[in-house]
Parts: sequence; structure tokens; C-alpha cells
Amino acid sequence: MSRKQPKHLDLLKIRLPLPGWVSILHRISGAMLFLFIPFLLWLLQASLGSAEAYAGFKSALSSPLVKLVLFSLVWAFLHHFFAGIRYLALDMHLGIELGPARASSTAVLVASIVLTLLIGSRLW
Repeated sequence: MSRKQPKHLDLLKIRLPLPGWVSILHRISGAMLFLFIPFLLWLLQASLGSAEAYAGFKSALSSPLVKLVLFSLVWAFLHHFFAGIRYLALDMHLGIELGPARASSTAVLVASIVLTLLIGSRLW
């Protein structure tokens, strides 16, 4: 009995389930956090150096590009945090069935986006 196997996969036609998207975004958010550690440390150093450095820090924060980067980093932190809690629960065999797995991935996405918007509204 021979099945017709595809010769190549069309990655644009594959529909990834929601837990798959949460997994990919977890990896992306972790990479973002890792790569922006020097930037965040520079911001911390700039804010703690002196009164003039703090004024420069505040003027840098008025830039829309810096605000967008910080907004993205807030999302990355929140998504990575909530997805990490989800994966810890999955490692303890909690919510590994299809229904709870989809519900927890939806909760991760909703919580990270809503909290990002709330915190980002204070940033902007």
C-alpha cells in the first residue's frame, strides 16, 4: 500500500494550530529579550549616571522609535513569561489534552496582548 507523499511542502499553505503559534512566538520573544539585553542595560546605566544623563534618558524616551522598541520588549517579556508558565504546566502534565491546550494558548495570547496595551498606554 503506497501513499502519495508530497515532494515538497508549501509552507504558505500549512495551517499551524494556535499552540504552534504560541510556541514560535515564545522562541521569538526569548530571542528578542536576549538580543536587547545590551540596549536595556544601556538604558539603565543612562538613567542612573547623573542628573544630566537622566535628562538625556528622558529625551531619548520621547523618540517614537525608542518607544516602539520598548513597547515590543514589553510584549516580548509578557508573552515569554506567560508562555513559560504554560510550558511549566504542560511539563507537569497539566492541560495536555487538546481543549485545555488550546485554551491555555489563547489565554497566553490574550493576557500578553492586553497587558502590553495597558502598559504601553502608560509608555506612550
